[in-house]
Amino acid sequence: MILAHLPALQVVLPLLCAPFCLLFRWSWFSYGVAFVASWLTFAISIELLMIVLASGPISYHMGGWPPPFGIEYVVDTVNAYVLLIVSALGALVITFGKQSVERELPLGKDGLFYTAYLLCLAGLLGVTITGDAFNIFVFLEISSLSSYVLISLGRQPMALTAAYRYLVLGTIGATFYLIGVGLLYQATGTLNIADLATRVAELTESRSVRAAFAFMTVGIGIKLALFPLHIWLPNAYAYAPSVSSAFLAATATKVSIYVLIRVFYTIFGPAFSFETLPLDWVLLPLAIIAMFVGSTIAIFQVDIKRMLAYSSVAQIGYMIVGVSLVSVSGMTGGLLHLFNHALMKGVLFLAMGCVFYRIGSVALGDLDGLGRRMPWTMAAFVIGGLSLIGIPLTAGFVSKFYLILAAWDKDWWWLAGLIVLSSLLAIIYVWRIIEVAYLRDPPEGVEMKEAPLSLLIPAWVLALANIYFGIDTRVSVGVAETAAKYLLGAS
Repeated sequence: MILAHLPALQVVLPLLCAPFCLLFRWSWFSYGVAFVASWLTFAISIELLMIVLASGPISYHMGGWPPPFGIEYVVDTVNAYVLLIVSALGALVITFGKQSVERELPLGKDGLFYTAYLLCLAGLLGVTITGDAFNIFVFLEISSLSSYVLISLGRQPMALTAAYRYLVLGTIGATFYLIGVGLLYQATGTLNIADLATRVAELTESRSVRAAFAFMTVGIGIKLALFPLHIWLPNAYAYAPSVSSAFLAATATKVSIYVLIRVFYTIFGPAFSFETLPLDWVLLPLAIIAMFVGSTIAIFQVDIKRMLAYSSVAQIGYMIVGVSLVSVSGMTGGLLHLFNHALMKGVLFLAMGCVFYRIGSVALGDLDGLGRRMPWTMAAFVIGGLSLIGIPLTAGFVSKFYLILAAWDKDWWWLAGLIVLSSLLAIIYVWRIIEVAYLRDPPEGVEMKEAPLSLLIPAWVLALANIYFGIDTRVSVGVAETAAKYLLGAS
């Protein structure tokens, strides 16, 4: 009985638990509710992925109304993969969260934080699992509105400004997407994604369809921080509480990329998106510029969270490269990097959360000798940094290797070279942190303890995951390749 309703429970569970965190504002109670809900959604996502891999896609009809008349939840290899990423990172980050939240948030705001956290998690899961184009907008807004709250709860005065800027640009992005959905509905008379895919294929010359494509592309581009639509991201990550930064950096942009993939490859189809309208020749240059500009700006940052934020702009570029190659190998590399980037950014932001917990700062100049004072924290950070660069035996190497192979398959040796060259830029800003932490002497007379185990364990789970998925690639590559073949209709 329960198994039959797992797609609905994936979203409903955190959504229903969220109000309890606000109504009963005891810190321990709110945290307990968020903790249980997050780990249950993770367990559900594992079960859904196993069912999909064993038996094929799942179609769940809300209220018993069959599609396209009713709302449908669809779980296939692609979104089961993304559901697992979002729920896994959500569970690990909330495990990290209790002590960090108590230290970084204003007194009495715990209940509000956990409420916003669960709403954001529910929104991201809803975006991923729904089979309705309008429902994507609804869940995007749920996740976005709660994200603004998560960012604004930071103690720094700039947190509110960062949240406001994100709100303005996020609203513009959502509006563009909604206009696109409206134009599609006007042209096709349906909002069901599968039904849209069938009807849009017959209307490729329609001006409404082409306008919808443009609006949806720009709207989602803002949401995923595609260069040059990324200006909201650095401040949002830099000034948010550590838990918020870690969660949003690891999940939010990944879900937006998933939506972009769904729009290009499912609703409009690769033939329309990349042949009738050669969007790849727009996306690919922007992705390459993002790879270099994001990493170059990161080199000159002195705030580590801002550095990691600009690094995310570059890493999003790698994912878009995979999408733009329009091949099984390219999409495999893009989906792999979506997964691996969640692992590496998760551990990097959690490690910085540990640092902030102990010293109250993540400024580069305050990290002198931190490798000796907080060896476990900085070791986890180094592993994440090596994965970010793409060093062999780390997860980051695997996805970049597949992107390079995809470029070679197209005889685009120049693109393979640019991927390697842009990866080398990451060495510079990662080395700046390593140099300060390990090669400088710690300040005299300052006692420093390692971060608590409750903070270290989630960080090290992700650090070890970066190593494990860099060595044993059977699961990550296998699922990503299956999802890529599904999207491109390959056997």
